[in-house]
Amino acid sequence: MVDLLNRLDTVSREMGLYINQAKTKIMIVDRSRELQDVHLLSQYDIVEDFVYLGSSISNKGGTEGEIRRRIGMAKSAMTQLEKVWKDRNVLNKTKIYIVRTLVFPIFLYGAESWTIKMADRRRIDAFEMWCWRRLLRIPWTAHRTNISILKELKITQRLSSICLKKVLTYFGHIVRKPSDNLEKLMITGKMEGKRLRGRSPIRWSDLVTKALNTTITDALNHAKDRDRWKQLCGGISDGREHHDAQH
Repeated sequence: MVDLLNRLDTVSREMGLYINQAKTKIMIVDRSRELQDVHLLSQYDIVEDFVYLGSSISNKGGTEGEIRRRIGMAKSAMTQLEKVWKDRNVLNKTKIYIVRTLVFPIFLYGAESWTIKMADRRRIDAFEMWCWRRLLRIPWTAHRTNISILKELKITQRLSSICLKKVLTYFGHIVRKPSDNLEKLMITGKMEGKRLRGRSPIRWSDLVTKALNTTITDALNHAKDRDRWKQLCGGISDGREHHDAQH
């Protein structure tokens, strides 16, 4: 690692570029914990996660932290619009439109790259219901089921389903790229060696196969047909995939 940074610094200086140590962060991905001499990098800030291009990247490889972070940002935006939710002259239909255009996009930024576990999905659904209860000014002491609130607001498209649709849409976009495309090679290619013992972490492509209840090979074949794939993604967005509603 030290040699790599020194080489990068040398080549950069030849082009008139200099590494700013104050702004440089190093994230080490080493599940086997075999990396030695980390102390030699003490002049740099060694982190377990950092924000790059608006998204949080973790050395654990998951997106749970990013989902939590996005929920926090979206909740902050929802709170800033408190005057709108209190205004009785604004129709609920208009308030729903505001949530979908000013709040949800903050949360959904980069969602197509998320690896969403079932626990994450429940967390997303809980955040969505928090927004709808806030919109309706329902106190936390009120005994209202999620189903009754969704029916009152005529919500048929759940936020977690929108996240999954973005994943599927992006998957189809990648599959239809040229065969030598790096993103496509990462999905279709196979790595040497074996996966570590224990429960294997969920992969991004696992979301696709699980949502469609198919194999990765069949998913790749389906995605080549743009119209067919769009139809499948529409079914996910409409909530017709297998997902238990929260009461």
